[in-house]
Amino acid sequence: MDDILRYEKLKQFPELIHGTTLKNNIFPYMFSFALHTGEDSSEISKNRNFLIEKLGIDKDFDIVLASQTHSSNIVVIERGQTLGWRDHSDAIQDCDALITNQKNILIGVLTADCVPILLFDSSKKVVASVHAGWKGSSSKILIKTVCKMQDVFGSDPKDIYAVIAPSIGVCCYEVGLDVANNFQEDTKKQLSNEKYMLDLKRENYNQLINAGLRSENIEISERCTSCDNDRFFSYRKENGCSGRFLSFIGLRDSD
Repeated sequence: MDDILRYEKLKQFPELIHGTTLKNNIFPYMFSFALHTGEDSSEISKNRNFLIEKLGIDKDFDIVLASQTHSSNIVVIERGQTLGWRDHSDAIQDCDALITNQKNILIGVLTADCVPILLFDSSKKVVASVHAGWKGSSSKILIKTVCKMQDVFGSDPKDIYAVIAPSIGVCCYEVGLDVANNFQEDTKKQLSNEKYMLDLKRENYNQLINAGLRSENIEISERCTSCDNDRFFSYRKENGCSGRFLSFIGLRDSD
């Protein structure tokens, strides 16, 4: 599918399905995937159905999404089930990271500036999807997710590949002192008006390195959702928006 971003670090693994959706004006609501922002749910469902049909997983995959709350809560998916895909009401509650080693389950995060991260343990065959806004980033949700992969599945961080998908860049993410104080100096730049430009991609890269990942196994998208608003939803650029794009990952059953 042409309107799906793929990532070099993950393309090498044929057992993976992964990607990030892009805006597309031929679909309802510019190809938004959000069921929680007030749009006609039947139209959003058309977008969701189109995606899984194009991916060829509409008949044999379960799909799991969470009701994201900018927390550092993590849930491990232990069995096949579809949650938060057909109806937002059964999404996993108060959760911002999903992990699974189950085949034929697609997990993902919905964003419109926050940082989506996709993880794959190539040895233990475990995938994770993480939603990291400034609150989740400041509470180290990404480090906690890698630790959970270690605790539950015995993952070695050196075997984990990571993609930091498109999100708002340091070029566009201005925050106040109350937010900036939560972050180290190398992830923020002070402006003359006591405001800061915050680099959430750098923050999450640092967390991956601190968690033990190899730098060569990490891919960081250079695309800024605010600068590239024609292709991505941006809550800041659009002064509040209802659209969300989806970053997703899952393991095929190769049997």
